[in-house]
Amino acid sequence: MIEVRDLHKRFGAVEAVRGVSFRVERGEIVGFLGPNGAGKTTTMRVLTGVFPPTSGEVRIAGRDVMRDSLACRRAIGYFPEFAPHYPELSVVGYLRFVARLKRIERARQGAAVDAVVETCGLAAVARRRVGTLSKGFRQRLGLAQALCGDPPVLILDEPTVGLDPGQVVEIRALIHALRGDRTVLFSSHVLSEVEAVCARVIVIARGRVVGEGTPADLGSRLGRRQRVVVRLDAAPVEVAAALAEVAGVLEVTAVAGAWHLDAPADEDVTGRVADLAQRRGWRLRELREEVLALEEIFLELVRDDRPPS
Repeated sequence: MIEVRDLHKRFGAVEAVRGVSFRVERGEIVGFLGPNGAGKTTTMRVLTGVFPPTSGEVRIAGRDVMRDSLACRRAIGYFPEFAPHYPELSVVGYLRFVARLKRIERARQGAAVDAVVETCGLAAVARRRVGTLSKGFRQRLGLAQALCGDPPVLILDEPTVGLDPGQVVEIRALIHALRGDRTVLFSSHVLSEVEAVCARVIVIARGRVVGEGTPADLGSRLGRRQRVVVRLDAAPVEVAAALAEVAGVLEVTAVAGAWHLDAPADEDVTGRVADLAQRRGWRLRELREEVLALEEIFLELVRDDRPPS
């Protein structure tokens, strides 16, 4: 549903996007991550038709954004980072205005507005003026205007920015409920939020894609240490000394009643620890490899000294 090939975008002498390529398939919710100035918002604005690409190809729902711009924009619901609102309009009045802007048939406008009011939990504030809404309800309204007209593709740029933790959970649940129905490209600085909502992530830095895949995929491609978590019924001092002698183990750390073993990714540490426990007659309560946290992967990928891939 979204296909980007060798996208470049220049603003004078500044090249904000440098050869970005990726795909988002029908029904996927994909996280789009990157530090400030990485080119995320510029890429999203090219996808939505706000900026034309300098070069490269962008296709939305099978159509080229340059040759068939109107059809592409009709297929997209866009929630920009700072969504515009009209504070003097009521919630329903604003959404009716959006429905007219999107050229939804007059006979369908009422039903379209009712549907997004229900989906986004706005019924309780439907008659209130937008300017009186809390930040959380304004973000719900921003999502509602993106959904108005039932577009197959959603581009969401920081939809939870400025919200308190409870409001973040609410917006996250709304986005998660869209899984399978729409293609969603979702940008956020809250990495735990992306991990909870998205099955796959695209990481951009310095205008280039530096990583793409599930967090587990990205972690394995980094060539970093593996982390093995071990819980054993045995004397802690004896266990610590023995684990430190396991071939391949670089570091042993005690964490909340368990042991974290760091080792190169290609070492069979789990097998060796299982053998150790059997030889010593220790009861093995837990033995597993821990997937690198998305925060660790993100920081590694966007390091300034890491070459783009």
